Amino acid sequence: MSEFDLVIFDCDGVLIDSEIISARMLVAELARLGLTIDLPYVERHFLGRSYPVVMETIRREFGLDLPPDFETQYREALLAAFQSELKVVPHVHDVLTRIAVPFCVATSSSPRRVEMSLKLVGLSDLVGDRVFTSTMVARGKPAPDLFLHAAERMGAAPARTLVIEDSLTGLRAGLAAGMTVWRFVGGSHLGPQTPEEPEGARPHRRLASFAEFFQIAPDLGRQAA
Repeated sequence: MSEFDLVIFDCDGVLIDSEIISARMLVAELARLGLTIDLPYVERHFLGRSYPVVMETIRREFGLDLPPDFETQYREALLAAFQSELKVVPHVHDVLTRIAVPFCVATSSSPRRVEMSLKLVGLSDLVGDRVFTSTMVARGKPAPDLFLHAAERMGAAPARTLVIEDSLTGLRAGLAAGMTVWRFVGGSHLGPQTPEEPEGARPHRRLASFAEFFQIAPDLGRQAA
């Protein structure tokens, strides 16, 4: 028997290689308003957070009063970039096809964005309606609310739930929920040389490629017929 009854996947940077696109588009849109930030800053402060939190951080840290149409322009520019650039993370399709325990997706992305993203990379049919977004809870990541909500809806105890995350924000959320947490560092925005996580955000292990998923946890995979 597997030690897990549920696997929760983050979406951006885990199932889909989207974080580098999102960061690049945000940097470009802010530059149009005269604010210069770099990709490392985006990774440290915005990765894994919901859009409202990102915008509030920009207002607080830089004193930038964003125009009312900024969110709409940014989202539309991002979704247009996704249409031409978005790719599924290597070996994810195989993992979601072969996984032997229930799984779901829990993301800080908006419902529209995650729906479109999964469709673009061909994962919609595999994931189905098992998608939970930060709009469903009072507090987004790094609070544990979203992961706890997903586990409750899926009928799994937190102690028997595995979370696959890439961001420090997501790692903190999974750990706060009392779940086992693996950090995926195989997205184009990270890599095996990603610095060690700070105290309070240290995963139980790292996953460099989904090709290793069933090697690490063979009990999670279906046996070949």
